[in-house]
Amino acid sequence: MSAFGGATVGEALDSAVIAIAAAGSETPRLDAEVLLAAALGIDRTALFLDPGREVKGHAVRSFQDAVRRRSAGREPVAYITGTRGFRHIDLAVDARVLVPRPETELLVEVALQLVAAGARVVDVGTGSGAVALALASERPDLHVVATDISADALAVARANADRLGLGGVVFAHGDLLAGVGEADAVLSNPPYVAEAQRATLAPEITRHEPPGALFAGDDGLDVIRRLVPAAADAGARLLAIEHGQGQAAAVAALIGEAGFVDVEARRDLAGIERVVVGRR
Repeated sequence: MSAFGGATVGEALDSAVIAIAAAGSETPRLDAEVLLAAALGIDRTALFLDPGREVKGHAVRSFQDAVRRRSAGREPVAYITGTRGFRHIDLAVDARVLVPRPETELLVEVALQLVAAGARVVDVGTGSGAVALALASERPDLHVVATDISADALAVARANADRLGLGGVVFAHGDLLAGVGEADAVLSNPPYVAEAQRATLAPEITRHEPPGALFAGDDGLDVIRRLVPAAADAGARLLAIEHGQGQAAAVAALIGEAGFVDVEARRDLAGIERVVVGRR
């Protein structure tokens, strides 16, 4: 790693890619570019514009440490850099919360399309605040509430709200919709991974991300089984739940049984059924 000192951007990237690829990352070039851009305090695009730039000073040690964390421990890049983009906002993230995924943006898109002006919207299991804060940013007319059973996760979400100037979002610590009252719409990216899948997940997930935000019983539906009737009891006219691959039919059945008559599955950008939406 000491070879980074005095190396050009291009040379440093090439060396880092070798180390990260050897550790098993599926995106070694992208990982190296994001980490080097963060170490240099520049935009990733700037790396391509000046590949002969020398990596020196504090950036050498920072990049060396980042590559070590990525290659030796398979730590997620977002935890190393401390930030993750989600729609039009940048979120601070760490091991207290899941790394926001692109497919979760579908929840926001559903709400933007279907939630009426001035509605009270609850994001259940907000984690870093991704869904709630993106929605508040893009639909300031809405009254957004974000809940989480993890006090640590809520601390991350509140800090993100403060940094983004989205002070209108209300945060509530508790299980699902406990203490929230009535809601016009409920959105959630709950835990939905079956315990049997634990051994199949990448080290980035099993070693570093909070298990309480991932796993939900033998079939992955334990939390969703409790959330659906809770949303109905809260008076929600719209319910949108992210789920795992192959779970759409089971989630749709649960939502239909709770009295939501207009139920449909929405596909993510990969064409996978990812969010079930129910209306009444």
